[in-house]
Amino acid sequence: MLTGLSFTAITVLMIAGVLLDLLLGEAKRWHPLVGFGRLANTIEGSLNRGRFRTLRGVVAWCIAVVPMTLLACAGIASDTGAAVWLHVGLLYFSLGLRSLHDHTAPIQRALLSNDLPAARVATARIVSRDTWQADASALAKAGIESLLENGNDAVFGTLFWFMIAGGPGALLFRLANTLDAMWGYRTPRFQAFGWAAARIDDALNWIPARLTALSYALLGDTRSAWQCWMLQAPGWPSPNAGPVMAAGAGALGVALGGAAIYDGQIEHRPALGGDQAVAAEDIGRAWKLVAGTTALWLGVAVGCAIAIWLFQGNAHA
Repeated sequence: MLTGLSFTAITVLMIAGVLLDLLLGEAKRWHPLVGFGRLANTIEGSLNRGRFRTLRGVVAWCIAVVPMTLLACAGIASDTGAAVWLHVGLLYFSLGLRSLHDHTAPIQRALLSNDLPAARVATARIVSRDTWQADASALAKAGIESLLENGNDAVFGTLFWFMIAGGPGALLFRLANTLDAMWGYRTPRFQAFGWAAARIDDALNWIPARLTALSYALLGDTRSAWQCWMLQAPGWPSPNAGPVMAAGAGALGVALGGAAIYDGQIEHRPALGGDQAVAAEDIGRAWKLVAGTTALWLGVAVGCAIAIWLFQGNAHA
């Protein structure tokens, strides 16, 4: 363990962080990731110009991420008592499990009430695609896709790196993921500058994404999820979102992907899942899949901690 803590301690701290997130949700004011986003915009505005855009993007990434990660490492190394709370606090601010529910449940409620304008407004808060003309099925699809993909980005990738490196690991992953979401676009503005942010996020997310896809498959229609993962994921633009969303769509037995409108232009994305059109109720099913996967990961961590404890006890006997 890179944290210097035992696996049991890390497991307990991880459970505490998840429970804190479920209890409090995301901070309404002074959220660190919001402040980080503003800092990232300032850095990008200063460096994304002139020549050597790719190199400038590397420098920008380091300026945004490295000092905060090193500061977190210094904090957990300074005092044992304070380090415990810092681990939990960093995980809490890096997680977004409760936030996923709080942002997608209003979409489902509005659709079930046949309030299409409210559903469009709620969906627009969490996706970058155009929603002002979207029908009920398109809005439900957007909500489900957001749940499945961000389940990996905001929850499982964060938990994975917390297990590896504690609070600083969770912070590093979420900062890197945030920069990918801000800079990792294949547009004239970010094609070169955002290269580093996109590639670093791909690397950090490679193992967590596949563990997430496997978890979705185990908790849903396993055969369908596996087939969709193997056959459909390679056609998705993102090497990590593809397995996650394909497996999730197959596990739920719904059709995702397809056409979506971005900045007034129709973008034809590969189809994911089966042939069943999504409905409002499927948003709740997707949330249950994400919540169930969280419980599965925590349960596996607890089981491993108990097994290690028993093995060490027998070894000393």
